[in-house]
Amino acid sequence: MSSREPVNGPLDSTDARLLLELVANPRATGVELAARLGLSRNTVQARLARWDANGVLASFERRVDPRAIGYPLAAFVAVVVDQHRLDAVVAELARIPEVTEVCGTTGPTDLMVRVVAQDADNLYRVTGAILKIPGVERTNMSLVMQSFVGPRTAQLLDVD
Repeated sequence: MSSREPVNGPLDSTDARLLLELVANPRATGVELAARLGLSRNTVQARLARWDANGVLASFERRVDPRAIGYPLAAFVAVVVDQHRLDAVVAELARIPEVTEVCGTTGPTDLMVRVVAQDADNLYRVTGAILKIPGVERTNMSLVMQSFVGPRTAQLLDVD
């Protein structure tokens, strides 16, 4: 096994198997996970509790494809920010419903903001709203033409 060290210590093969099963069946109960993996319920519950306490498990939110609810356009907006206003800018970005993700970055921009839009007019309004936030110095937008690899983590858990 490779030497991966999550927040709460080294990842063993039981951790990897359990996490892969959670990826495949996120609604599974502790009893179901234990039965599927041949583990004791206490082992499963203890690991889930430890991962919850240490922030290993992300929020339990079902992903909804924005296209399915009327947002067929997606874009990344690179944002340069007055560093003294970074926290306020991030808070304002979080208030814009079409903003689906905000990441702090290194390099020529400070934030990479993923947005979705209903159409070109809506995208123009959203990017304009971002640019109007006090502390935003400039933006640069790239339209997503095709998503080839979506958000994923299961491949990180493959045990040698």
